[in-house]
Amino acid sequence: MYQYSLGWFVDLFVRSIDASDPSSELEVRINNLNQHFAYSLYCNVCRSLFEKDKLLYSFHTCATLQQKEGIVDYTEFRYLLAGGVGLGETPEKPHDAWVSDKMWIEVYQLSTQIPAFEGLHTSFVDNIDEWKKLYDSVGPHNMPLPGEWKDKINTFRKLLILRCLRPGKVTAGVTNYVIEYLGQKFVEPPTLNLEACYNDSSAIMPLVFVLSPGSDPMSSLLKFAEDKKPSCVTVSLGQGQGPIALKAMEEALKDGSWVVLQNCHLAVSWMPALERFVEQELRSGINKKFRLWLTSYPSEHFPVTILQNGVKMTNEPPKGLRTNLLRSYLSDPINDPTFFNNSPKAKQWHTMLFGLCFFHAFLQERRNYGPLGWNIPYEFNESDLRISVRQLQMFINEYPEEIPWKALNYLTGECNYGGRVTDDHDRRTLNTELGQIFCPDILTEGHAFNESKSLIAPKHTNYQGYLKFIKSMPLEVAPEMYGFHDNANITKEVKETTMLLDSLLQTQSQAQGGGSQTREEVIESVRKEVLARMPL
Repeated sequence: MYQYSLGWFVDLFVRSIDASDPSSELEVRINNLNQHFAYSLYCNVCRSLFEKDKLLYSFHTCATLQQKEGIVDYTEFRYLLAGGVGLGETPEKPHDAWVSDKMWIEVYQLSTQIPAFEGLHTSFVDNIDEWKKLYDSVGPHNMPLPGEWKDKINTFRKLLILRCLRPGKVTAGVTNYVIEYLGQKFVEPPTLNLEACYNDSSAIMPLVFVLSPGSDPMSSLLKFAEDKKPSCVTVSLGQGQGPIALKAMEEALKDGSWVVLQNCHLAVSWMPALERFVEQELRSGINKKFRLWLTSYPSEHFPVTILQNGVKMTNEPPKGLRTNLLRSYLSDPINDPTFFNNSPKAKQWHTMLFGLCFFHAFLQERRNYGPLGWNIPYEFNESDLRISVRQLQMFINEYPEEIPWKALNYLTGECNYGGRVTDDHDRRTLNTELGQIFCPDILTEGHAFNESKSLIAPKHTNYQGYLKFIKSMPLEVAPEMYGFHDNANITKEVKETTMLLDSLLQTQSQAQGGGSQTREEVIESVRKEVLARMPL
């Protein structure tokens, strides 16, 4: 589903020419244009990517730019993705128990195969205690390297050392690398904004929601349509629905209304007809108010031309506590000023609303820990939060004397969220966490959401104040926030690193610029080296 046309790319570039800061100095003007276009491209591409691929895109952009500037060598970049080639004998490894055979082999390969790391294995043995501190650290990606390597190695090359010693921290190191070169905003994907997507579209440009398990954009879309006040017709595709959808689109072209075609992946045989309609009927001269909205799971049968020229969007739960909280506060109904301020007990309402949004993020983030988080991976989504928020406000407003804690816990924990939970242990975990939020203690000043008290409930403020508080939170939080030991991160982080590097390896083209070796040249050099070592 990741398809983009050259025309789409050129149109984005032309917009950046108009929107970037002007300057009479050519170099300043080009720099302004490059910065504006890079971030505009990031925002437009990110809204069509799944969460797992957003950091990958930032890293690929950053590394590619630095390769073109000669800062990053392709051989080193390739080594980060695929590792070295084990040829010849390896010196005896240190006898320290924490140094595994695999780690020592990779350190030695890095030392002998990448010129910038010459002598690394010797330094590793001579300063084994300093390297152990790095290995044992909770955040090795934020620690300086031992000895001379602290000043000798840049942020990118540090990723190669992390790959050898602490592969699980490569993803965190990649985040630091992108922030250092491109800036913080390139690791903070913007939340889905239907208004911006609508403004970027036109009557001849369909808008496509790429679905994932648990995501349902229809409620947000219908609310947006209600605000824009067009006539909106929805058709759920399936057997026999093709002619109905076609008739709805033909009528909408005339009166400028909207058509929403749901679940396009279920109408494989009708996709060619949809493609023909888009190519032949969606031309200049039609009613400018017309919009065609499509929803589909990733499918090889979905028309490529629509993907390349349309506005694509994903609606997955964001990754990270901060982004999850921000997404909740920017979504309906919380972002509606009338709804947010519609309570005579504003302090209790706003405090408990923040707690409920934290609970929603807590449930989402525990899924990243596999069986440690939930015995069964449940698809908690925005509809669970939406109905819980409305019920919370209703109970607070209708019971002015005392908040009905038991009713709130039961409705939220057993009905709204708990209705999805089938495992007894998972249900107990969910209700235990909710019981620590929907309780009188949350209304006391300085209430903490975790044992280490690293997240304290914000003081009562307005809507913008809560947004400011959320944006001030760290990008990463310790596993302790979700009730885990620090070691719970190991399996999760190694899995994330493997997925990141494997996915990036698949994106590499055969030809690379800057005078570096191509993929074929690397393979040929390895072939010759293997042949030279084989006995005659």
